[in-house]
Amino acid sequence: MSEAPHNPLSPIVFHVLLAIADGHEHGYAIGKAVEETSGLRVGPGTIYGSLQRMERDGLVAESVDRADERRRPFVMTEEGRRALEAEAARIDRLAVLARSRDLVPGPETA
Repeated sequence: MSEAPHNPLSPIVFHVLLAIADGHEHGYAIGKAVEETSGLRVGPGTIYGSLQRMERDGLVAESVDRADERRRPFVMTEEGRRALEAEAARIDRLAVLARSRDLVPGPETA
């Protein structure tokens, strides 16, 4: 698999894409998911600023499925999915390398 043009992704972009990998979500829910998966505290400015840049870069788009006019749901584009998959593969390769150097336990020793 070749690297997507957006890789490596920043941690916040990676976690935002993970948050919407299975469907559309609005900014507040994305922020909560990012906090859960990353362990980082992220404010609305970080989330909405990232979403704006990601939309400009073609990684996400505003969803047409808008049940609440006050909330702007986002979906991952095909380009966003390719970037997320490439970044996940990159992280996996790094994890394999780290395990091979006994920096973290492997699945059989965890």
